[in-house]
Amino acid sequence: MKEELIGILCEKSVKYSQEPAFRLVSGRMSRFYVNCKPTTLSPRGMFLAGHLVLKAIAGSGVSAVGGLTFGADPIAVATAFASEIEGRPVKAFSIRKSRKDHGIIRWIEGDVSPGEAVAVIDDVATTGGSTIKAIERAREEGLSVRRVVILVDRQEGGLDNIREHVADVTALITREELLTRMGVHGG
Repeated sequence: MKEELIGILCEKSVKYSQEPAFRLVSGRMSRFYVNCKPTTLSPRGMFLAGHLVLKAIAGSGVSAVGGLTFGADPIAVATAFASEIEGRPVKAFSIRKSRKDHGIIRWIEGDVSPGEAVAVIDDVATTGGSTIKAIERAREEGLSVRRVVILVDRQEGGLDNIREHVADVTALITREELLTRMGVHGG
């Protein structure tokens, strides 16, 4: 499954340039860019990502997965769907970028309760900033963040930064694996 997902990511989601041509959220320019959404919103990519995340959280004791909208949303939904197919139900939740200001004022949408053990997920980690924000907001809502799963690690220090907040952090696919599949060396 992982090798197939790498192939789909390379086809639909990864861009590489000899010169820095892609502006990242940080404002820094990069030769490597990945937008996972064309993959995680495709039928096969969603299927593969959901099953791989489900495998990555096995044995962790979490009852739900989610992260900052919108990058984590398709992966969380795919994981919940795969979990039902596998007979090991895990719920999905979504963390807002801005707090809901009406009704029940909260950061999180989904069927999760304070004290519940969860995994925070994200599609890409560069510095880890958005994942850390998701961890902090989940904790503000009383959730116990046990594990973090990143779909693609850009290998630029993000996982180390996230580990300062949650010890159990894993990435399913690395930048190196993507560039190797694309035939790019030293990217």
